[in-house]
Amino acid sequence: MTTDTENTMAAIQPALASALARQGYATLTPVQIAVLADTAKDKDLLVSAQTGSGKTVAFGLAIAPTLMGEEQIFGPAERPLGLIIAPTRELALQVEREFRWLYADAGVTTASCVGGMDMRKERRALERGAHIVVGTPGRLRDHITRGSLDLSSLRAVVLDEADEMLDLGFREDLEFILAAAPGERRTLMFSATVPKTIAHLAKTYQRDAVRLAATASTQRHADIDYQMVVAQSHERENAIINTLLYFDSGSAIVFCHTREAVKHLTAQLSERGFTVVALSGELSQSERTNALQSMRDGRARVCVATDVAARGIDLPNLDLVIHADVPTNPDILLHRSGRTGRAGRKGVCVLIVPVRRYAAAQRVLDLANAQATTRGAPTAAEIDARNREHILQAAIATLPPDETEAGLVAELLARMSPEQLAAAYVRQQVAMRLVPEDISETPVPVRTGKVRERGRGDDAAAGGFSPRAERVDMTGAAWFSLSRGRKERADPKWILPMICKAGGITRRDVGSIKIFDDETRFEISAEKAAGFAAKIARDGSGEKGVTITPSVEMPQETRSAGFAPKASGAPKYKIRSDRGEKLDAGPAADAHMTPSSKPYKSKPAWNKEGWKKDKADGKPKSGAKAKHARRFNEAKGKKFAAKPHKG
Repeated sequence: MTTDTENTMAAIQPALASALARQGYATLTPVQIAVLADTAKDKDLLVSAQTGSGKTVAFGLAIAPTLMGEEQIFGPAERPLGLIIAPTRELALQVEREFRWLYADAGVTTASCVGGMDMRKERRALERGAHIVVGTPGRLRDHITRGSLDLSSLRAVVLDEADEMLDLGFREDLEFILAAAPGERRTLMFSATVPKTIAHLAKTYQRDAVRLAATASTQRHADIDYQMVVAQSHERENAIINTLLYFDSGSAIVFCHTREAVKHLTAQLSERGFTVVALSGELSQSERTNALQSMRDGRARVCVATDVAARGIDLPNLDLVIHADVPTNPDILLHRSGRTGRAGRKGVCVLIVPVRRYAAAQRVLDLANAQATTRGAPTAAEIDARNREHILQAAIATLPPDETEAGLVAELLARMSPEQLAAAYVRQQVAMRLVPEDISETPVPVRTGKVRERGRGDDAAAGGFSPRAERVDMTGAAWFSLSRGRKERADPKWILPMICKAGGITRRDVGSIKIFDDETRFEISAEKAAGFAAKIARDGSGEKGVTITPSVEMPQETRSAGFAPKASGAPKYKIRSDRGEKLDAGPAADAHMTPSSKPYKSKPAWNKEGWKKDKADGKPKSGAKAKHARRFNEAKGKKFAAKPHKG
């Protein structure tokens, strides 16, 4: 332990120092050292620290001198001296548990006020008195409004995960609570990031706050190994399953964007034999508690959750985080990934990235200052090789039989050869492991330069990689017909994914798509056409009421049928002369012209010199339609002159 660390430990309240020693704290984390520095003593603090950096203990140590003063233990519990505000129930209850052991020798009394709990029990606890109250914004405001929470003696307020509370819409509640607290108080804000909204809140409710960045941006991901698994869109679930099997984590969490996605993926994983629980906003508090307890005691090894539902949860030994959906911004990436690699432990963060979303995923990683290894989804061969290695390591690490086992071992060796015994062991181990999914080999993009700027679409990837550019040659391609057309509002946005899923191909193998009134015709590359035809004949399109059948290539004269393209040289509108005579534009033009009910009269257009000059010269400029008509009639051999506007 360095001298600086020794000096920092010496600055901790003795009662808290003894609690840290019992918990095995030999050194402090960077955020804990930062809040105990002389420059931060008795000051308002705005601290940015990543999830899992030990910030709960950090602000517990930071406010101890403010709450206790020169005393070694707390006096009788009356009105609260400290208030901790957290965004979720789980995080608030976790903070209270941490404070109980941290302040145990100081004789602390704590109380929690969180949504979903019995408010009458909370009111009775507040009436008995508490030194420190931990709660969620909405429930704390309810207690203040009802008069059961008195903040008149408050000395310190801590906002934990302040950015998340603003994201969840608690700004009004926070402002109400802070306005109800005494002006002469100490305010500490802890946040993974410090956006403008947090900076504004700090400027409003803090006094000369000291800004602390506990971890340098280049070090924030040192304990997390980021990996991008690139897969075809229709094989996303198989990629997730194989990733779980490859890493064989004792505790993993999979993030999805929506509740429906959580339900679907949970069902898929459960069907394939994983012990899995789900976390989403629609669960009751008891259901959430049971799900988290299943993860903590090992009854479940995989948790599928939404971003909001997983905020504030603490799962021990979580060493794998999977992003089933690509995070939309770096803050979401950091919050999700922060569930692993906590307090010095190593963790793995895997992004499941469809090929067409590669550029978007790389952009988010760049903004988060995270370096990721890009690879394809683990194959069945890779998973089998990894399982083989684990089986061998487990067998080699087995201890010799003790006296209670020696008799049975000797009997087995008498009845079986060593080869048979080893085979029985291998079969037992293999039977205990889940079977990996088949997954196609996907070319791994190679990044050759900076990701292109936002606004150019996600189909063009970073550097020299572009899925569109890699489309195969369509020479000799086969045509197919799909039983949906313009009348059924056919759209390439859903037609292309359906074609790829139905035929087990990628978008690079699909050529032209032509939508007609009653059908849609599309090209499949010559290389994939036979396999595509066989698959749709066997499995159909995969969509109810939609059929796909082989078709012949459309002749040149009918290829554009249904689109009625403009004839070459035909004007967009039917033009009449100033005498009201209908011009003979021919049948091709008639398909696109709308007859006018009145004779056409040209009008002069504005120019740089202005309308008056045109009028004075007696040469008004002709309108665009008149110009168009003049050219059209000149082509027909007719003389046409625009009639001057009657000014």
